Amino acid sequence: MTFWDILLIIISVLLIVIIMLQESKEDAANAFTGEKSALFANKKERGIEVWIARITTGLAVAFLVLAFVVCFFVQHSAR
Repeated sequence: MTFWDILLIIISVLLIVIIMLQESKEDAANAFTGEKSALFANKKERGIEVWIARITTGLAVAFLVLAFVVCFFVQHSAR
């Protein structure tokens, strides 16, 4: 395992944890009954929700970039 692989695993675990910390914006019962959803309603995030959303976005971008970097290194080391 290289440094990049370990870093990708750490980012993956952090991304999973931060997603689990987020509040659900949807009632699960409404998803199965077909009731009108307020999922896309204009709800402004406040306080800690803003920070969690920003951290989630940053970790998701870092995960995507690291996945491409690891893929690049795997392809070039196979040659």
